[in-house]
Amino acid sequence: MSIIKVKNLSKEFHIRKREDGLVGAFKGMFSNEKIIKKAVNNISFEISKGEIIGYLGPNGAGKSTTIKMLSGILVPSSGLVEIKGLIPYENRIENARNLGVVFGQRTQLWWDIPISESFSLLRHMYKIPTTKYKKNIEMFSEILGISEFYNVAVRQLSLGQRMRADLCASLLHNPEILFLDEPTIGLDVVVKEKIRNFIKEINKSRKTTVILTTHDMEDIEKLASRVIVIDQGSMMYDGKLDRLKNIYGTEEVIEVEIESNIKNFDKLYKMGVKEINHKKNKILIKYNKEYINSATIIGWFMKQGKVNDFLVHGINIDEVIRKMYEKPMKNFM
Repeated sequence: MSIIKVKNLSKEFHIRKREDGLVGAFKGMFSNEKIIKKAVNNISFEISKGEIIGYLGPNGAGKSTTIKMLSGILVPSSGLVEIKGLIPYENRIENARNLGVVFGQRTQLWWDIPISESFSLLRHMYKIPTTKYKKNIEMFSEILGISEFYNVAVRQLSLGQRMRADLCASLLHNPEILFLDEPTIGLDVVVKEKIRNFIKEINKSRKTTVILTTHDMEDIEKLASRVIVIDQGSMMYDGKLDRLKNIYGTEEVIEVEIESNIKNFDKLYKMGVKEINHKKNKILIKYNKEYINSATIIGWFMKQGKVNDFLVHGINIDEVIRKMYEKPMKNFM
């Protein structure tokens, strides 16, 4: 059963036309000429209850505009959007009760008061029963460890602590749908893992539907099985993550730090490595995972001498989209 329905959804913005430079800016003040920018262009998809969807695309692709239309903040120029049978912009209050939203760069908490008081204010805003409220606070404390900073003002929290508190705030009223915009941006590995585990637990225990926008492919790989990719407002892909990775995400780069001086890499090239670049004692190796893996490459280097460190860089979503342009996938939706 679909909890979210989007059909032929578009959003246009009318922007005042202006020329470059000071003269152009001055002319623009007195000109009524406008240009039309299509932020979202005729996209359609459905999302079932309990799915975790990766909603991906480069900056300016139309992701945030879509989320704002789903939230009821923006009115579509054309097309249909429904959340649990409701049209969001016509039923903003009722729709808000079904939603939780977390933006990585902004907070919904009150800056100068402890998070405990922010939570209390949200409890009254959403009219959350005492039993449900206490149960949620206990659960959040157990999984995310918010008890350690429960009485600390938001402005005194680290980025990781604030993100955990924002997640809690968005889920206090038990929403059926959670929108996450870059929820792990700027966080260390430990906090990222806590947040990912929390999202998985909420999805499993409550069947919360999650729509996740991020540039961190590790977030997507650990949380989502289905991805929707848009660029310049248009739909490029809607399907299984594994299929997308198998077609466009096979290239990786491994960075190896060594002590010995290696000059001959002929064997690595014969094994399937595509490109090798030197940076003093660091070597960057680009390879295709279909032909050779990182363990084989590291094994080869260890036979040549001492390996001090290595790091594998997976392909990011911007690179995936670039490859999709170079080699479009037929019948991808």
